[in-house]
Amino acid sequence: MITIEMMPPLMFGGLVLAMLIGFPVAFTLAALGLSFGFLAIHEGFFGLSFLQAIPERVYGNVLANELLLAIPFFTFMGAILERCGLAEDMLDSMGQLFGPIRGGLGYSVIIVGFILGAITGTVAAQVIAMALISMPVMIRYGYNMRYITGVLAASGTITQLVPPSLVLIVLADQLGKSVGDMYLGAWGPSIFQIVLFAGYTFVLGLVKPSHVPAVPKEARTLSGWALWRKCLLGIIPSAVLIFVVLGTMMLGLATPTEAGAMGAVGAIVLAVIHHKDFTSIGHKVLLVGVVAAGVGTIVGIYFTQNLIFKIAFALAYLAVAWVCIEAVKIPDLRALIRQGYETTMRITCMVTFILIGSTCFSIVFLGCNGGVWLEHLLTSLPGGVWGFLIFINLFIFFIAFFLDFFEIAFIILPMIAPIAQKLLAPVVGADAALIWFGVMLCVNMQTSFLHPPFGFALFYLRGVAPKEVKSSDIYWGAMPWIGLQAIMVAVVIAFPVTVTGLLDAPTNVDLSKVKIEVPQIELPPLDFGPPKN
Repeated sequence: MITIEMMPPLMFGGLVLAMLIGFPVAFTLAALGLSFGFLAIHEGFFGLSFLQAIPERVYGNVLANELLLAIPFFTFMGAILERCGLAEDMLDSMGQLFGPIRGGLGYSVIIVGFILGAITGTVAAQVIAMALISMPVMIRYGYNMRYITGVLAASGTITQLVPPSLVLIVLADQLGKSVGDMYLGAWGPSIFQIVLFAGYTFVLGLVKPSHVPAVPKEARTLSGWALWRKCLLGIIPSAVLIFVVLGTMMLGLATPTEAGAMGAVGAIVLAVIHHKDFTSIGHKVLLVGVVAAGVGTIVGIYFTQNLIFKIAFALAYLAVAWVCIEAVKIPDLRALIRQGYETTMRITCMVTFILIGSTCFSIVFLGCNGGVWLEHLLTSLPGGVWGFLIFINLFIFFIAFFLDFFEIAFIILPMIAPIAQKLLAPVVGADAALIWFGVMLCVNMQTSFLHPPFGFALFYLRGVAPKEVKSSDIYWGAMPWIGLQAIMVAVVIAFPVTVTGLLDAPTNVDLSKVKIEVPQIELPPLDFGPPKN
């Protein structure tokens, strides 16, 4: 005889078992949810009408969710930028800029990884692109093999945390928080993590200088203004795209979906700019568009949105349209755009099916009092709030050996979010509690890409590394960087201000002192006499 108290642990155990066997996650979730749902109906825990909530929730929370529309745009943006040549130019210029100092190539990989993370949002392409470009150069100049593999894999995973990360969009949706607030909360930890990575490289240069040597002078082909010009040509367009995507969201000028759409178009423009077949007419048209956009922005800030403002931005839009038409005319870019569409379709379909499956599972789980069971389990942990945070982070760290971040966000997060809100609100306030929690888990889930032997970043690195690179070097090389990411998790737990510092301070209002005064309006006296002709 199965009791309702046995249903939640049985469902959770069945999910873990199915994951270990290797069944597709989306179909496993749906199958488990429906199977246990029919079992619950048979046992009388709820009626058949309860399952009507599944299609209603699928339509309302998945198919009609406007926030999820941002995912295909950001995916397409990353798919274009990862293959357009931007990474090659930036790594070459940064490598020559930092080359004279010990660990210079490592610093360049870390910085370029941060910049690419802010404009692509995809780990796979970033790790592969940087490994193909930087690994042969670092091997040639005598860098330690384990440092090479570790810094390339870790710098690729930083894109999980740096806005506009897809992970942060998904976390914001699942936690019911603003994407802009989630992005603001992630900036502190992402910058601090870059400092940690650079600090490790610096210390390694002091302790073991032979592991991270400087690039010989004869190998540096650029210097002076030519070098700075190449660096700026890579950084400035990227900074503009970052502002178009992130700045418009944080200033309240665009929704995440609108910002993602602008980012997708901006990615095509960057791809055209970096292509050798971009025509001289196109350069002139683009320059006119940039000047027009600048004029329109100044007019819009200091004056009203008059005719000059409209004409300026009309010229800017026409310039962007011209550049996009040139992209279609160039065969390489036409093929690149088609590949971007295919990648976007695959990832979007995967996310949608996982969401549908997780909806089936979570509704039945909650219907069987799974929320009560889970809350009792987590709130009874020793240590109170801090015991809860330590347990959840250890749990996420180990479950990330087997599950992708999408699966963790869609399966685990909806179950523990209400408990986190209840426990963490007294620490950082009700508004910031789930932002702090979400960014903390995002930092933690970065390690899922570096876990030996299942880390996807390690698989990507193994696939493109030369034959002389041993798998043991890849696995051991990742260990110090996993430790640095674990330190970052501890810092976020111990110092919530790293996340909440940029968020708007909550307004504390004493409701007992609120007075609402309604002005008295004197009405003319009513006349009940006979009607006047």
